[in-house]
Amino acid sequence: MVDRPLRIVIADDAVLLREGLVRLLTEQGHRVVAAVGDGPSLVEAVLAHDPDVSIVDVRMPPSHTDEGLRAAVTARKARPGTAILVLSQYVEMSYADDLLATGPSVGYLLKDRVAAIDEFLDGLRRVAGGGTVLDPEVVAQLLVRRRARDPLAVLTAREREVLALMAEGQSNTAIARRLVVSEGAVEKHISNIFTKLDLSPDGDSNRRVLAVLTYLRS
Repeated sequence: MVDRPLRIVIADDAVLLREGLVRLLTEQGHRVVAAVGDGPSLVEAVLAHDPDVSIVDVRMPPSHTDEGLRAAVTARKARPGTAILVLSQYVEMSYADDLLATGPSVGYLLKDRVAAIDEFLDGLRRVAGGGTVLDPEVVAQLLVRRRARDPLAVLTAREREVLALMAEGQSNTAIARRLVVSEGAVEKHISNIFTKLDLSPDGDSNRRVLAVLTYLRS
């Protein structure tokens, strides 16, 4: 998680929300390098400013469907690894799937989550630091959509709990606190998850992302 002032691009056609985010982030010591209202301008801003993270609304002009998300995917292709935090009014699973397919350093939060300022800022820092952050409502709906053939069937109930919290972007310390267990116990559960999902030991951060993607797509 990044614990320093961030350089941020904001893309949202709702002027009040956009300006509200600019003010909030500036008051928190971050620098908003661009605030735009459409997809092409987002791509231009990312290429011009190389921000630490971009906050992007899913629905923007002209059709107000998925322009923001498509622009975010385009920006990541043009500048691989650029961090994107998507804000949406609703849980739209196809959008969440498309975003997650682009790799780590992404987040998908409902706009209501912005009102919980500390939670929102924590998620922003996690995404900027290379993490994957999902709104609990997104995780809940992904669980409902699980197919009958479940690659996670090899995991215990507690290991699934740990993996669900990993999918929300929680750190090992936060998971331990939530489950009221030791951090060592959490590390053991995560090691078991990696082994059972047959994730090769080429870096815990990478395996963590792969485990979360397996969970979300199951």
